[in-house]
Amino acid sequence: MIELSTPSAGSNGRVALVTGAARGIGLGIAAWLVSEGWQVVLTDLDRDRGSKVAKVLGDNAWFIAMDVSNEGQVALGVAEVLGQFGRLDALVCNAAVADPHNITLESLDLAYWNRVLAVNLSGPMLLAKHCAPYLRAHSGAIVNLASTRAAQSEPDSEAYAASKGGLLALTHALAISLGPEIRVNAVSPGWIDARDPAVRRAEPLSEADHAQHPAGRVGTVEDVAAMVAWLLSRNAGFVTGQEFVVDGGMTKKMVYEQ
Repeated sequence: MIELSTPSAGSNGRVALVTGAARGIGLGIAAWLVSEGWQVVLTDLDRDRGSKVAKVLGDNAWFIAMDVSNEGQVALGVAEVLGQFGRLDALVCNAAVADPHNITLESLDLAYWNRVLAVNLSGPMLLAKHCAPYLRAHSGAIVNLASTRAAQSEPDSEAYAASKGGLLALTHALAISLGPEIRVNAVSPGWIDARDPAVRRAEPLSEADHAQHPAGRVGTVEDVAAMVAWLLSRNAGFVTGQEFVVDGGMTKKMVYEQ
């Protein structure tokens, strides 16, 4: 069962495309935007779940399948959005090969490296390329979902860290290239408990998991969604080319062992 809470706010007439939206942070962002009255187009590789969550989200949600690393699918998907709604106001690039860990560098498979970069970095570039003309027409905005792992790492996370670091650079490059008509920003989540509600209830995080954060808890998808929604809003009209870290303060905390 898919559990979502999306109080209806009618329609604000604006259309957002959210990638990787069948679960986790992407789904949280889509649900938040629907609650604010956006028409949201969800994309994902998982057709079955994507279609189900769009149905749960209601009339303001629509699903299309898309591999963001495939330019043909990106171009076709954007054309479908324009054919269905006639406009595009926002792009949220969340789709990613999300597991940060791979095997040791000496055993790292080049095909895996290339797949991670294709989805996590080339995908947002392709989406920006094909969405830009339509976003420009409505002074739209792009938000890329990066990661605190762009700036700090655990062992054996080279592909993921490199892709997210590249995404931050792509963000400010796009902001300069597409401005002033299109604003482009990045959100870098820290530890976000993006599991389905039933899993969170069955396997709750420990007190220590929460207590280590200066904010006193692990993050939620709503924490990220609220930031993304603000960056897409007209209230953020003077904000572009920036990274916003949503990590409960962890990247500002000294972690040296005593």
